[in-house]
Amino acid sequence: MEAAHETFTPTGRHLRLDTFVRLRWLALTGQSAAVVGAQFGLGLNLPFGWCFLVIAASCWLNLALRVRFPASYRLSDDSAALLLAFDIVQLAGLLFLTGGLQNPFSLLFLAPVLISATALPPERTLALGLLAVGLATLLALVHRPLPWFADGRIELPFLYVSGVWTAILLGTAFTGVYAWRVAEETRQLARALAATELVLAREQHLSQLDGLAAAAAHELGTPLGTIMLVAKELDRQLGPTASPAIAEDLSLLRDQVDRCRGILSKLTSMGEETEEGESFLQTVTFGHLIEELVAPQRALGIAVEVSRQGEGPEPVCRRNPGVMFGLANILDNAVDFAETRVSVEARWTAERVTLTICDDGPGFPSEVLLRAGEPYVTTRSRDRSRNPDEAGGGLGLGLFIAKTLIERSGAQLLLSNITEAGQHGALVRVTWARHIFEREAIVPHRVAHNSLRPLTERDAAPI
Repeated sequence: MEAAHETFTPTGRHLRLDTFVRLRWLALTGQSAAVVGAQFGLGLNLPFGWCFLVIAASCWLNLALRVRFPASYRLSDDSAALLLAFDIVQLAGLLFLTGGLQNPFSLLFLAPVLISATALPPERTLALGLLAVGLATLLALVHRPLPWFADGRIELPFLYVSGVWTAILLGTAFTGVYAWRVAEETRQLARALAATELVLAREQHLSQLDGLAAAAAHELGTPLGTIMLVAKELDRQLGPTASPAIAEDLSLLRDQVDRCRGILSKLTSMGEETEEGESFLQTVTFGHLIEELVAPQRALGIAVEVSRQGEGPEPVCRRNPGVMFGLANILDNAVDFAETRVSVEARWTAERVTLTICDDGPGFPSEVLLRAGEPYVTTRSRDRSRNPDEAGGGLGLGLFIAKTLIERSGAQLLLSNITEAGQHGALVRVTWARHIFEREAIVPHRVAHNSLRPLTERDAAPI
């Protein structure tokens, strides 16, 4: 669930620029109506030209943003904070011309801070709140007279102005905190629900594929047996007279049939217990695990380079069929699309265990990287495969299954393209926390120890 939670980071809460533009047009409409109504409706003596110059500055910014960016553009936290800061400064300029904090519209300082509290991180909301309070303090001391009728002038007591300043300060603080808290709880609930839905959807897809895999393993057993029988019969009949090329093809055919039967055997034996009561999983070193992955690929004409390096003793893990199947799928994909070589790098430290698989092929298309790991998304297109009849015609389930099986073991899977100068190809990196990678290797010893005595009520039964 932690891996899924990281997918729904606060980047998903970024507001669209169109939202800011529309809110600013609404504010500008209200400011214009207030200025026009006070000047011509109430007959108050306003610096009309200067007021509309300040309003026009926001209009020009809105028009520039509308022309420069598309309506669907999402603002970063810094960009959104700068736009809200501009709104606070623009409002302060308008209030300076119309009485400062004596103007009842001075409480509008709360609006940009409230928007920030619901959409931006707390530190940016704090900065905007300090800006609003600072400008309110300045307006309490320096401002033009409050517009009034031509035959008189009104000057409110400083105690009243201090009360307005206090209201802005407290309103900014409490409203900002309340809005941020409510919005953050809503975001956390939305992220949790989205992560749960993603996990459940992936588990549902995989559960549906379990039945298909079992049916496929059962149905493919008979034709594979027939193919093996025919291959042996051809080898018996043509053996003495067969040319070297035909003999090599027959040998390759038998090897590949054996490989297919081994894969089907693994699919049907995942999670089952052997007659001796031991699990199908076995404890292996990191190096042995990699050699088991690489060995079937060495005869396919692509050079597979393996390198191992780390700090301290080599990690040891329990041989997990699901992880082996997922890693083998990724390595098969790399071999299919590589031009000359595939690189498999194993690295480990006291905290991390990392397996990196690179090829020198065309790499992943950008549109695939955006949705990599989702079902029915092919990793690379048919025309970019070395073998169009095999690699490019899948349903896009291979990477989805591999990603799900690998992440079940607590790993994180990263897909990218090689960006170093003079190099190209796809890169897949699988990373485990070392204690997670090695945890299954410790379980058998605990089980053997616990099996020597009966469990008491306080003992935990081994899984």
